[in-house]
Amino acid sequence: MSNELNLHEVSINKLFINGEKCTYQVPIYQRNYAWEKDEIEALVNDIYDAFKKDCKSPYYIGTLVSFLREDNVYEVIDGQQRLTTIRILLQEFGLGEHIKNNLTYRSRTKSTKTLENLNDLSKVEEKDKGIENGLEYAQEVLKDKKNDKEFVDFFLNNVHIIHYIVPRDIDLNHYFEVMNSRGEQLEKHEIIKARLMQKLTEEKNRRVFNKIWESCCQMSVYIQDSLDFGEKETKEKIFGSNFNDFTKKSFDELVDYLHSEENSVDSKISINEILAANTVDLPKEKEKSDSFQPIIDFPNFLLIVLKITRMQLSQNGIEELKEFSLDDKELLNEFNAARFSDSENVKIFSYNLLKAKFFLDNYIVHHSDENETEKSNPWELKTYTKGDGKRYLKNLYEKDDIQDKLVQLLSMFEVSFTARQRKNYLFYCLYWLMNNDFHQIEKYAEFVENLANTYFNRIYMNEDLLNEINTPRPDSFDKTILSGKKLQIFSSKIPAKETTDFEKIYGNGSDKSKGVPLFIFNYLDYKIWKLYDEELQGEKLKEGAFERTQFFKEKLGCSDFGLDIFKNFYFSRTRRSLEHYYPQSHVKKLGELTEPQINCFGNYAMIGAEANSSGSDWTPTTKIDHYKDKSGKINKISVASLKFWIMMQVCQDNGKWNFDEIQLHQNQMIEILLCS
Repeated sequence: MSNELNLHEVSINKLFINGEKCTYQVPIYQRNYAWEKDEIEALVNDIYDAFKKDCKSPYYIGTLVSFLREDNVYEVIDGQQRLTTIRILLQEFGLGEHIKNNLTYRSRTKSTKTLENLNDLSKVEEKDKGIENGLEYAQEVLKDKKNDKEFVDFFLNNVHIIHYIVPRDIDLNHYFEVMNSRGEQLEKHEIIKARLMQKLTEEKNRRVFNKIWESCCQMSVYIQDSLDFGEKETKEKIFGSNFNDFTKKSFDELVDYLHSEENSVDSKISINEILAANTVDLPKEKEKSDSFQPIIDFPNFLLIVLKITRMQLSQNGIEELKEFSLDDKELLNEFNAARFSDSENVKIFSYNLLKAKFFLDNYIVHHSDENETEKSNPWELKTYTKGDGKRYLKNLYEKDDIQDKLVQLLSMFEVSFTARQRKNYLFYCLYWLMNNDFHQIEKYAEFVENLANTYFNRIYMNEDLLNEINTPRPDSFDKTILSGKKLQIFSSKIPAKETTDFEKIYGNGSDKSKGVPLFIFNYLDYKIWKLYDEELQGEKLKEGAFERTQFFKEKLGCSDFGLDIFKNFYFSRTRRSLEHYYPQSHVKKLGELTEPQINCFGNYAMIGAEANSSGSDWTPTTKIDHYKDKSGKINKISVASLKFWIMMQVCQDNGKWNFDEIQLHQNQMIEILLCS
């Protein structure tokens, strides 16, 4: 078998119209065409989004795996659903008569006849219902797009598919077994793995690269546990005697320590190697307590590591990566743009992948359990370590104040940017850890807090960086945070802002607000928690104590509602929406407040999934009765938002919640946001 993978990148045009004349034949063992409207619509919309970006680069839509049976007849092993969909879309674009390369179904005449007569299905007596439905779905999905000549041209020439032609000497039975067990086509990251491995000419380098990749793709397992080369000393060689360090300085150092002849593998790249990323067994010794819920998936993590690597290799840093996307839709495009022309760049990337996974697992929070409880913070920041012959997890830092601050800050970022794409904050944290002494946890905590301050003061308080609904534009973060290869992180000592500066952007109730982003509410709750942490945490102050009373009155603008809410507070993943404390339904009904007044910052708070959805129509005083029991004890709603708790207490103190209360509360909260 050749060392070269038989991978071909082809456009839709070359696949069906202007490429080498051939026939794609779907074998009898393949299932019938079964794509529904949702799948066809998702494919078309993804392509259309790329087109609207004026993207001149190829847009990749997956893989086609085939076996060359005879002259120019390719048996389709994997990808027939996508291939059939493309053929149907071409028909709907009016290109049926130009199609040169046939798609046929072996021993399935009605499917072949249906596909051949898409222009007039009345000619077919017995139709393939799946293909017939697919045509109807395509007609509906393309209704407003098929006459756009530029889009049709983009579809033909810019939409690409990776055609992998299985070598003649491969064990097809084993291949079918693997593919059937997976039930899906090759993933984009598997294609990237194969391409990168091709750049490594030495067997020992391929072996180490392959093992690093296999280990890092296990996103819910600590890298110290998943990385295993079959040698007892391996982990200590990389992660130190206690497993909580990272001692090697380069890929070549890893190879020198990890390569051994008895563990060598065939230097040829097999299909199993391509598929290895998703077929690795977890270590047999794995204990349940050592696994966790990752905050990012492997493809998006690869993009972060790629961006770190390209920043290192570039001359001018971010100036050369202005268009870089952290969205896994662009995974193949971004790796193509990287142009890793030699093995050295691949080695650097592989080393960065391993080190970044070490930091992701040990220096970034992860969620320990799906079930969130009122008094147990599910966010953990623990490092994998070894001592007395045992392996266990311990807090990243021994000082509780720094440990707690890091957990709150990192989880605040995570609930603000939950989507696994475009996690800019995670890139900045990993980039800092890669380029600084990561053992200095207090410096790291200072960096993360200053990153949060920079987000608020330099991005969310800069109207020029926000769009029409006050959300930062995609390039706002890198434009502010990065300069060349350096992070521009500002401490809290930023030139003082005024309340009017905030209200100019987010409104004061006199005009309709353009919106307040979720990050601001999350950042505010962190700042409120920080006030408590710095002024009352650890102080055994009974209710009525002067310092405690002043804290609530002067800092929060309400009476004392107890300290348990602060002790138990964490950033719940269920806090996904905003609620008006004064309900929208009462504006027209009572006429006490106007639309701009109830839509200002002071009348909003985050709310969690545990809150009764019907509560949106309750009056402010009724909400107190529902969210607090008769003794005033903390209810699950408190987990969602400290600001919400303060609003309820102000309402209870005053017996009402009108615009006067909203204004005073808004000013109090803005003061907390703007204080250093």
